[in-house]
Amino acid sequence: MKNTDTFSSFHPVISFLFFGLVLVFSMFVTHPVCVAITLGSSVAYSVYLKGRGAVRLALAGLLPLILLTALINPALNHEGATILRYLPTGNPLTLESMIYGVAAGAILAAVVSWFSCYNAVMTSDKFIYLFGRVIPAMSLVLSMSLRFIPKFNAQIKIVSNAQRCVGRDVSNGSVWQRMKNAFTILSIMLTWCLENAIDTSDSMRSRGYGLPGRTAFSIYHFDGRDKAALLYLVACGTYLIVGWANSGLRWRYFPTTKGVGAQGYPVSLYIVYAALCLMPLIIDLAADRKWASIRASVGEVKADA
Repeated sequence: MKNTDTFSSFHPVISFLFFGLVLVFSMFVTHPVCVAITLGSSVAYSVYLKGRGAVRLALAGLLPLILLTALINPALNHEGATILRYLPTGNPLTLESMIYGVAAGAILAAVVSWFSCYNAVMTSDKFIYLFGRVIPAMSLVLSMSLRFIPKFNAQIKIVSNAQRCVGRDVSNGSVWQRMKNAFTILSIMLTWCLENAIDTSDSMRSRGYGLPGRTAFSIYHFDGRDKAALLYLVACGTYLIVGWANSGLRWRYFPTTKGVGAQGYPVSLYIVYAALCLMPLIIDLAADRKWASIRASVGEVKADA
């Protein structure tokens, strides 16, 4: 079951800045504690947004991704001082390469999970609102690209179900017949993609998109709540960037795993990083608690009446 996402109602600047910060930190901060924080926060927020669908994605997509990266990296990367054994090829299998493989897989999984949340929160109208006047053509292309994958997945399910009804799905017939059915579905989808692109282009051209002097309707207003959120993001981001620059989040995997531990300053950076990554979830849970309290109060009033 999906929940009502209060964070999505914030100004698009807040959403875009938040995802920009967490994605940059997720890709470049490789400290194990920070990797665990960003992966756990992204999965938790994804589960809040999408319910059981996100759980299936985490188990069927992200977990195998981490395991696959953890297995492939030691086979290709032989750096590290702690040699566990030698592979049949004669190359060493090191503990550091295995640890780095798990960390790299977790970072990749966190980025994928954050992008999944980004697609749910940063809709195409928000993206066009932010960049439509600055780079109209590029913003339209990026917006279309971001929404193409979910539209393509939905359309291919429709086509596959229709083909299954007439016995021409990829699960029907011999291997050769299944290949022919797959190519038929692919041909249908390519035609749909081209027609959809032409229709979108004609629609935007008829609306005067990109012409000088064109105005745009907007429902977004930067209010006091957005100002507080912006101050929060700037404070967290600045503190983490300064700490990162001062080696407060330093960590290396080769030749041995070594980095900052649980001293006072690094711990404060971990706490701020967790506060940044958990920001949407904290806002949503606080709003849910508030609404639950209001509904309980209304129920008591009705009962007394």
